[in-house]
Amino acid sequence: MSNIQLDSQQKTDFLCDALDEEKAQDIVILNVQGLTLIADYFIICTGNSSTHLRAISEGVRQKIKDHVGLRTKPEGVGESLWVVLDCGDVVVHIFSQDRREFYDLERLWSDAGKTEWVPKAPSLAASDPA
Repeated sequence: MSNIQLDSQQKTDFLCDALDEEKAQDIVILNVQGLTLIADYFIICTGNSSTHLRAISEGVRQKIKDHVGLRTKPEGVGESLWVVLDCGDVVVHIFSQDRREFYDLERLWSDAGKTEWVPKAPSLAASDPA
């Protein structure tokens, strides 16, 4: 385990990569700097089922613990359809599709800058078997 210090943008990028690896869907970043003292960024994503939400949450928690040394405690684990990971200056919201539509954080925080996260293209070296 390493203790790498990441600024909020680097942490957001790391978390989005981790969410993508865990097959989270529709990853959106809200820049809430200047709108709240809670965090600099909210990351919102969707999972397919309560099992998928738990798997996303646990996978992301393990990655950020192993690579950054940051321990997080999820809120809403179990049969909940909304899991929150507080990573300090970045808060991750993992929703079922129904809960995401119902709470509609993107509309609630419509003053925030919104970015649809796009996964990085895999490098040619990583896919080259030679």
